Order: sequence, then structure tokens, then C-alpha cells
Amino acid sequence: MLQSKILGTGFYVPPRVVTNFDLEKLMDTSDQWIQERTGIVERRFVDEGVGVADLALEASKQALERAGIGPQDLDFIILATLSPDYTFPGSAVLLQDKLGADTIGALDVRNQCSGFIYSLSIADQYIKTGCFKRILVVGSETHSTGVDLSTPGRDVAVLFGDGAGAVVVGPTEEEGKGVLSTHLHSEGKYAKELWVEAPGSIYHPRITHEMIDEGRHFPKMKGRMVFRHAVARFPEAINEALKANNYQLSDIDVLILHQANLRIIEYVAQSLEVPEHKVYNNIQRYGNTTAASIPIAIDEALQEGKIKEGSLVLLASFGSGFTWASALIRW
Repeated sequence: MLQSKILGTGFYVPPRVVTNFDLEKLMDTSDQWIQERTGIVERRFVDEGVGVADLALEASKQALERAGIGPQDLDFIILATLSPDYTFPGSAVLLQDKLGADTIGALDVRNQCSGFIYSLSIADQYIKTGCFKRILVVGSETHSTGVDLSTPGRDVAVLFGDGAGAVVVGPTEEEGKGVLSTHLHSEGKYAKELWVEAPGSIYHPRITHEMIDEGRHFPKMKGRMVFRHAVARFPEAINEALKANNYQLSDIDVLILHQANLRIIEYVAQSLEVPEHKVYNNIQRYGNTTAASIPIAIDEALQEGKIKEGSLVLLASFGSGFTWASALIRW
């Protein structure tokens, strides 16, 4: 039976580094306050005119090169983002054009922090059924153009950064290798606890001067509620993936959680008694890059030798929606 396998990985972040000290100049905050509450030291911001598809292109080039294939070898593109270049069309088709990937299908996935695992799950099913043989899966975000970089928006603005991560997924017949399972969940009754209200097609017009004046086009989050749900759902998703494949927590070689907040990651790892050396974190350098955070972490963990041939890697995410997900992969 065919299994799907990650054949190549890549990531890209913009060159412009924005430190906590830089944010101190824009809002009433401090490096100490940000680090104590989030663990973030710096993040990357795009320059004007650079969008989601541009970041995705650079990450995709790396992933394709490491997979040993070119854009012409791809059968399908899946791009996860909450910050598309435009309302429509989606950013996946813009990436298809920038890659020069002929007329293959291109799909946008809008599951925010869980977007990459949702996208990986879709790719996994296409590969298993034999529908496609080479799928590019990308998470890409440009948060910096959509947050309130002033004191009223500081609780959210300090969290986010820009970047993209990509993987190429293809088939393998090696028993017990590749993507072993994926698990997807949502609880939409909490949608407004972490959201951007406007512009929205529920309104006519979709955005007004009043909405802008009230800051309703900026992301809003009830931080304590998100924290409480995250530390409950992460362990559920992790244990679900392990149980589905008859593994124990001790069998995991690398645990990669969505890089939302270092305090959440540390709390979950400690509650599950996962040793620190098995948990990969890079939020300190990049902040929360939403759909891009897991593929960026995968690529860095590979390049640093944390993930090796035969490693058992568990991915898990939680975020807006609320959505949460997990995936277990034998490298």
C-alpha cells in the first residue's frame, strides 16, 4: 500500500529582523515583558511589496531542490495561509505562476495555525489514493502588514512574524515509513475568541470607515481562553496520533508543536513529561508564523540533525477556529 513521504523541505524568512527593542519604539511594551509572556526575542517582517506568494516561492525552491525535482514535476500545490496576497484569487495560484508549474491545480487552505497539518493531511490522501505523485505543500504568512503596531494592539502584534515553509510530498512503499496518520479537529463556537472581524462578506459594505476607526480590521484574541484551550487540546491531539499507531510518548524522537507561544509549548511538554531535548522550538527567532511555523521548524530541525533517517516525529497544532490537529511521521 502506498504511503506518503516528505521528499524535500525548505523555508524562507525575510531579511528584515525586528527585535523586541524595535517594538519598544512603536508601543508601550518592553523586551522583558514580551520574553516573559511569549519567549519571543525577534521576528521577521517583509519589506513593502513582498507578499505571501513571494515568501512561498523562496521556500518552495529549496524544497524542490532537496527533493531532486523541478516545478514541471509537480502534480498539485497546496498553500496554507491566513494572510493571502488578495481577497481573491487565492495565493496558491500566484505561487503556481511564479514557479512556472504549468497548469496544475492549486489549492488554498484557510485553517490558520492548523493550516499546514490540514494541508499535509490532504496531500497524504491524494498520494495514498494514487491521484497525484508529487505535491508541494506550503505554509506562508505576512502578518506584519495586518497587525496594529501601536499600544492598543500590542498584546497581539508582538506575537507574529512573517515567513514560509514548504515540503514536497510523494509516494513510498517502505513499510512503516512516511506519514503514518493525521488527525483533524475544530470547534467553531469559539471562532470569535481569536479572529479578524473585518472586512467580511457578512457586512455590506464589507468594511467601513467606522470599522477601521474602531480597529476591527486588526486581529483580536482572548489570550487566557486561547491558552487554556491550547494546553488541553495539544495533549489530546498528541495522544490521539500515538494511540492510532500503537506508540508511546517515550517512542517520539522529535516533537514539533505550532510555535504560538513558548509558554504554551513548555507547559504542554512538561505536563506530558516529554524531555526538553526532544522538543524543537524556534519561536524565539521568528515569532508566531501561523501556517508557516511547523514547516519552518521541520526544515531547521532537519538541517540541525535533530531529525534523522528513521526518526519518529510528531507534529501538533492549535489555533484560530478553534482548530487543532496532529500528524505522526516516520522519517
